[in-house]
Amino acid sequence: MSLLKLAANTAACLVLIGLAVFGVAALSGIDHRWVDILAQFTAPVLLAAGLLTLACAGMHLWPAAAVGGLATLILFASVWPQWMTPMGRRQPDQPVIRVYSANLWEPNTDVDAMRASIVEADADIVILVEVGDAPIARIDELLADYAHRKVNGPTKLGESSARSIIASRYPIVEKLPWRRDGLSAIGAVVDTPLGHVTVFGVHLTRPWPYQYQWGQITQVMALTARRKAAAPGPTIVAGDFNSVSSARIGRQIKRDLDLVPAPGFPGTWPSSLPSVLGITIDQVYRSRDLALVDRRVGRPTGSDHYPVVTEFTLAEPSTP
Repeated sequence: MSLLKLAANTAACLVLIGLAVFGVAALSGIDHRWVDILAQFTAPVLLAAGLLTLACAGMHLWPAAAVGGLATLILFASVWPQWMTPMGRRQPDQPVIRVYSANLWEPNTDVDAMRASIVEADADIVILVEVGDAPIARIDELLADYAHRKVNGPTKLGESSARSIIASRYPIVEKLPWRRDGLSAIGAVVDTPLGHVTVFGVHLTRPWPYQYQWGQITQVMALTARRKAAAPGPTIVAGDFNSVSSARIGRQIKRDLDLVPAPGFPGTWPSSLPSVLGITIDQVYRSRDLALVDRRVGRPTGSDHYPVVTEFTLAEPSTP
């Protein structure tokens, strides 16, 4: 082997081993903040590892290609739990409801794009977080098809960047109270063709090191308390969780709230990239008495997040 080829093999192996660390971190189940931040990026890192492995094979760098194959397998195993989540077994002959959820991004002023995205989704329930002044100023136009609404935060312009909205074609029979618990969330009970469905719109803080290390954990604890205080029955929790479903926050939600995430492919952030290259931090969780019928990424809204469109029906008893 020539010195040049040896150097190329060595460099590629070191890079691929570094990429594999992301997968090992995700598979470890360790909740430490350093491990958790690596676990967020396994999907794009998987793509990078796969492309680098193919490049090594194309250049006949066989030792590096072998390391790359192993790294790609590790990363694929780490991404699988967030991409291939259970959908539940559907009860036959039951109606289906469609939910649209989106982080609109507070500086975003493209209300026409927001409106077009919502119209195209044709959802029964709309959940919006990080609603800025521009959509609030045109809320009747933005949500013209949704007579039933709940808004968290002031409707006066310039007073908030953390508003949340639940809008529905079906009656909202209960508006769950706002709590001073450090969690940006909105809740309501909607009278749907499936019966009463409790709906939460959630926006968690960013993970460490971008925010304080316990922020997301304590906010999920607050969400757990809110769900326990609500009426039992079918529940949908959607929004921007700033975490993939297989990392520590997703594990906490699944464990403490007994909720099941929708599959996380394609990704939702950042919208500057094609969704297949993104990571899914915009989640939709369901209680086990609901089955997921479909999940897809919606039309862009001008935000840095893609919206998510999901469909639900009643699940057979005792299904995941």
